[in-house]
Amino acid sequence: MAEAEQPERLRPEHRVSVDDVRQLMGASTPHFALQLRNRIRKLIRDLPPGDPARVEGEREIARLDRIAVTGETRGEPEQDGQRPMPSLGEGEPTPRAAH
Repeated sequence: MAEAEQPERLRPEHRVSVDDVRQLMGASTPHFALQLRNRIRKLIRDLPPGDPARVEGEREIARLDRIAVTGETRGEPEQDGQRPMPSLGEGEPTPRAAH
């Protein structure tokens, strides 16, 4: 996952929207969490506090920080006697990534 942004989002006349943030969120997995976090941070950095896209972006940045460190659980809670599959290394200490 590259941290490069779509050229149309970089144009000065482009108004960053909640949809722009959500398009980036769609690909979020622990493996790509830090790259996506950086892209969202860059996308919303010039928006004023309280802007809906900034609020959504900040919420997603916090979630990406969490899954980058702890991973995520796959599957539904206990179904048919099978437990959900935890991420590899869950429960092991992982150093926090620099912001």
